[in-house]
Amino acid sequence: MSAEDRIRALPCWTGPIDIEPLPGGLSNSNFVVTDAAGRHVVRFGQDFPFHHVFREREVMTARAAEAAGFAPAVHYSEPGILVTAFLGAKTFVGEDVRANLGRVAALLRSFHREMPNHVSGAGFMFWVFHVIRDYARTLDEGGSRKKGELPRYLALADELERAQKLLPIVFGHNDLLPANILDDGKRLWLIDFEYAGFNTAMFDLAGAASNAGLSDDESFAFLTAYFMKEPDSEIRRSHAAMQCASLLREAMWSMVSELYLDAPGIDYVAYTEENLTRLDAALDNYRTKYGTKP
Repeated sequence: MSAEDRIRALPCWTGPIDIEPLPGGLSNSNFVVTDAAGRHVVRFGQDFPFHHVFREREVMTARAAEAAGFAPAVHYSEPGILVTAFLGAKTFVGEDVRANLGRVAALLRSFHREMPNHVSGAGFMFWVFHVIRDYARTLDEGGSRKKGELPRYLALADELERAQKLLPIVFGHNDLLPANILDDGKRLWLIDFEYAGFNTAMFDLAGAASNAGLSDDESFAFLTAYFMKEPDSEIRRSHAAMQCASLLREAMWSMVSELYLDAPGIDYVAYTEENLTRLDAALDNYRTKYGTKP
């Protein structure tokens, strides 16, 4: 069946429905569906073991995030399909993150603190340096065009991991692209929980900063808002290193996607190169300030 036929066959609708594509996903297809009860988002997605993505865990996290007050209501789910409330909220871009550093920091601090009270089942650990190493194995086995670069990527991951300051484990979103933050005019929401799991808070803080293009001064303000005190030099170094790790992981995510995904309209090769360019700039900034050794 087509996506539209599958949507029409779902048992959760009230009366006739209208279906509109919702653009923006790099690996999933999304639609806005209107019925007599209101507007809903239908998200299609399959398991991607090569990306450590399992939809049963994503649905559990979406329901937990709803219960904790961070995410839209889950209206229905079945294998490969998730139906949630459509908020009609503004989707953030980098400029919005930069203009709302305090609000985003407060959202993340609450999410990190509250979500462990709501998630269930076996705990999932998202440690970016493990993900990078596993991506390297996947790329090597798949004959990636970047295979010759893998030793350099792994050495860089080791360097950045050694720069991390130990922090308490929290429950992280782990995919803080600006578009995964919504603003309804009163409060902020989080969406898309494919990669959510237990982690150090630094990965969300670094991902939000690198994906939104925060300057050093903005990153300092962001960290100060999150920790509710000025960050020390170890935290600032750790944050700068983790921004590089976040960009390396995003580039390698795209390299793996080059091999195994084919989302309409997505140029994974171009996305890989875009993130490698951003990584080079972030790494130059990091090493200029902190050198290559902790």
